[in-house]
Amino acid sequence: MPTETSHRPGDPISDPLSSPLAETLDVAAGVDLHMHSRASDGKLTPTELVDLCHVRGIRHMALTDHDTLDGVAEASERARSLGLKLLPAAELSCQWRGQGIHIVAMLPAGVSEGFTAGLGVLANARKARSREIAHRLEKIGLEDGLARARHEAGSERPLGRPDFAAALVTAGLVPDMPTAFKRYLGAGKRGDVKMHWPELATVVGWIRDSGGVAVIAHPLRYGMTRRKRDLLFTAFIEAGGEAAELVSGYQNPNATFDFARQLHFHGLYGSLGSDFHYPGGALAPGTISPPPRSHVVPVWRHPALADFATGGSAPSVTL
Repeated sequence: MPTETSHRPGDPISDPLSSPLAETLDVAAGVDLHMHSRASDGKLTPTELVDLCHVRGIRHMALTDHDTLDGVAEASERARSLGLKLLPAAELSCQWRGQGIHIVAMLPAGVSEGFTAGLGVLANARKARSREIAHRLEKIGLEDGLARARHEAGSERPLGRPDFAAALVTAGLVPDMPTAFKRYLGAGKRGDVKMHWPELATVVGWIRDSGGVAVIAHPLRYGMTRRKRDLLFTAFIEAGGEAAELVSGYQNPNATFDFARQLHFHGLYGSLGSDFHYPGGALAPGTISPPPRSHVVPVWRHPALADFATGGSAPSVTL
């Protein structure tokens, strides 16, 4: 599939006034572009997730499971029946300067053969990563960690850190999931394994080859200084990346305001998402900190997402 010409925020798109989505991020409502289902490490089936979004008033959504598109077809069918607009997407794992980074691939036109092959690379990397996480957690007392995490997953889908966190809770090694991440699975902890991921530029290339839009997921969670984020954004843009999540779940308002200025400086589009995984937690579909008024252009203003942003019929895509 040919790569779409790069577009910078602020350039006009056809018939911009027809979009039911807000033209600025600070007044956006009914949109959540980062959520997970049971196809990766979420607790709801794709259908159940779409149903929950419908109940909560979400009208434009993206299913962004980790390194897979397996839930998109089911979610798209349910969304179409309820009148929701669903954007095919996935949250892809990569690394930059040895640090793990997640890139949301927004795929309005489907995927290329290269992207499909890339998902295979990530699946193999995730298997190797899971084995390494299990090995490390066994050293702190989680016996047969891989099997325990698989039991928590309840299926043969790729394992994620939440599965190991649940295994730690079930084994009585930690009282709850947040503690599991704080002690063992969060950034820089014993179970935070990134060594198997492809480079950032490679993953962004897969997205570009599919005519998609690459979005850096939750940039404020990587523990970077502002200067290091500048370097990350520069490398990301050079690779063909065009957007980053301005708000992911709950954020400090002052940090978000400054971050908006940083995104605008780099000319990146801004996205919004809850990073929802399971009911009963702090986050639900559509729950995010209020975006500040800024000059950051919403990612749905990108020409590739024009059909998604409007009230027209959902596009037919090949996945």
